[in-house]
Amino acid sequence: MKQTLAVFGSAFNPPSIGHRSVLERLGQFDKVLLLPSYQHAWGKVMLDYEARCDLVGAFISDIGQSNLELSTLEQQIAVDDNAVTTFAVLEALQLKHPEANITFVIGPDNFMSFHRFYKAEQILKRWQVMACPETVPVRSTVIREALTHNHDITQYTTPTVKMMLMNDERFKFTD
Repeated sequence: MKQTLAVFGSAFNPPSIGHRSVLERLGQFDKVLLLPSYQHAWGKVMLDYEARCDLVGAFISDIGQSNLELSTLEQQIAVDDNAVTTFAVLEALQLKHPEANITFVIGPDNFMSFHRFYKAEQILKRWQVMACPETVPVRSTVIREALTHNHDITQYTTPTVKMMLMNDERFKFTD
């Protein structure tokens, strides 16, 4: 039987319980790759890539869901500091896992603008695309705003991610 592989890309700037609510519904996949954006395709300003990867690693550990895995594929296939397209990611994954059934998991923020994705029609023809909105409406923006104003973020993310965001200089957000 072919391996089932889900790809969940996000800025993870930082990971939130909204992200977790999506991931908890992906238990049917053999593996779910959490893919932090290397550079945002539409110019969003983000924390340093390595810092976000550290946050995602802690997030995965906190969740404890056995099929989750951090993937740094975007960094591996990036050319200079250019954004990596979803199409390029899926194509590279298919080359690495030629026998896998790959599903691109898209959140609600990208679902409405999927037509803007590079080669959106080709993505739909070659791979499965699964729209999976969060069941807990907590976005990374809420965490960043709370941190900027020194508010508690306990209800917005996982414990280790919270501690990292509160105690590590790499994760300081300002107005």
